[in-house]
Amino acid sequence: MCGIIGYTGFRPACSILLEGLGRLEYRGYDSAGILVSQDGELVTIKAKGRLDSLRQKIGDHPPVGTSGMGHTRWATHGEPSDENSHPHGTKNLALVHNGIIENYIELKRGLIEKGYQFLSQTDTEIAAATMDLNYDGDPVSTIAKSLRQIEGSYAFVIMFRDFPDTVYAVRKDGPLLVAPGDGENFVVSDLTAAIGYTNRYFTLDEGEIAVLTRDSVRVVDLDGNPVEKTERTVGWSIEQAQKDGFEHFMLKEITEQPAALRNTIHPRIKNGLPSFSYDQIPEGFFASFDRIQIVACGTAMHAGLVGKAVIEQVARIPVEVEVASEFRYRNPILGKRTLVVVISQSGETADSLAALRLARSLGVTTLAVVNVAGSSIAREADYVIHTHAGPEISVASTKAYSVQVSALYLLAFSFGLAVKRIDEEEAAALVSKLEGAVDAVGAALDKAPELEQAAKRFSDVQSLFFLGRGLDWALANEGSLKLKEISYIHCEAYAAGELKHGTISLITEGIPVIALATQQRLMGKMVSNIKEVKARGADVLLIAKSDETVSHDVADTLVALSPIDDLFMPFPAVVLLQLIAYYTAKERGCDIDKPRNLAKSVTVE
Repeated sequence: MCGIIGYTGFRPACSILLEGLGRLEYRGYDSAGILVSQDGELVTIKAKGRLDSLRQKIGDHPPVGTSGMGHTRWATHGEPSDENSHPHGTKNLALVHNGIIENYIELKRGLIEKGYQFLSQTDTEIAAATMDLNYDGDPVSTIAKSLRQIEGSYAFVIMFRDFPDTVYAVRKDGPLLVAPGDGENFVVSDLTAAIGYTNRYFTLDEGEIAVLTRDSVRVVDLDGNPVEKTERTVGWSIEQAQKDGFEHFMLKEITEQPAALRNTIHPRIKNGLPSFSYDQIPEGFFASFDRIQIVACGTAMHAGLVGKAVIEQVARIPVEVEVASEFRYRNPILGKRTLVVVISQSGETADSLAALRLARSLGVTTLAVVNVAGSSIAREADYVIHTHAGPEISVASTKAYSVQVSALYLLAFSFGLAVKRIDEEEAAALVSKLEGAVDAVGAALDKAPELEQAAKRFSDVQSLFFLGRGLDWALANEGSLKLKEISYIHCEAYAAGELKHGTISLITEGIPVIALATQQRLMGKMVSNIKEVKARGADVLLIAKSDETVSHDVADTLVALSPIDDLFMPFPAVVLLQLIAYYTAKERGCDIDKPRNLAKSVTVE
């Protein structure tokens, strides 16, 4: 996962590139580099480490020019170093790259035989040399010929020394957007890098090459034939992509969940009932399936676990949830009446995209739940539900999770209606409760001071356990992931009923346990499980439905939520888990928005 920006226009390119990379740094921060066309020369500066290292290296003497490209790297081939940083240049060109060149070893052997020498350990330098070898004076034909030799995934931005003020871009699997402006044009991995200058964009399809100059953007296919593109616009501003006074993007995005939920839910309600006409999903769609397969990774997969429970409860349709990286390799059994639902915030998750393509190759209907319009998964799925979380900058997903869950609830209600497990009156009641859950999320945010205080006791722990039953167990998985990915504390989520099957041997004096008890019908059994760990010395933080449902002496600390229907408790409860993770990481001095070794979207396998 890497961040890319290309620019050509009338402004100083260096400052544009650095500003854009600042907004893309969440995509990779092992190293960064820029290239600026200065007096017809392609001047490259790059440095290992965070973007500040590059800024310091540039200092008070930036290259002067109005065209260039930049890159922030998340290493795949070759360790983080100045030499392995992008851009990579040759005699005729330079380029930046996001992705993996799968046949780079074979290409490298052939290039060495032809006299090429390499300074880095990257597959990207091999791609640059391949294009250099094929250069015939025509950048478009050079790129096209090279892509027929290169295997793998890529998003390339390329500049040629003979055309120093023209930027070329092409992609396969990796995300890449063209953002036209007035007298200036951008190509970016994520529109946040250009949103301060334009809100227009279009996505390059595979096999298309974009050619950008200051005053024009044209797109051609690999044979040089012109391609017409339809521009889109975004409704959010640069201010939405910045911190708005919050210390971290993660905290800002946690607080944005009520608005994101309303933006996602309201367009899918018509006359008080769930409706996906907004997404151009036809009538009769939901009666076409008797089995659902949810495929996702990480947080999106945890949203799927909640969705499974709700769909099965409301519609009585069997649902399986599987990690995309396992699904794609296990020769899954999929029938014609199976719907494959692929969930991804970015719409570019490599394993999820591959799972989608596998399902489609088997003739199975696919539905994508994504946050990024025009993303690869959105474009390749048969049907798409675009969530409306807006830009999510922090690596740890928060509001994207909540809107994914809300979309799955609406799907559950639609399936329930279609198979006549619920009638319109019941569906309307469920929709009303879903809208009420949004208000409960707002109330949960008011618990932040309690959770900030509670998190102080976790600052020095080495391990921590989450316990829950039913929907609380599905939620515990997400709470565990949030805490481990930003605080670096080892933690695991367990179904509370499994304690006596081995897990309880790990409970010792002082071990912290976060227990969830928001499901009234399971309350008695959950309280018994909490008492079991308390008897063995655990320090228990309990998140419960309300003060009245559980005695205060059950746990060391009780955080009570406003009571709503059990089915909808995951919405406010996850807010508390996100806040616990946030304040614990803050107490430990961790880099909350950019946790070590992680990137926002995993676009390579």
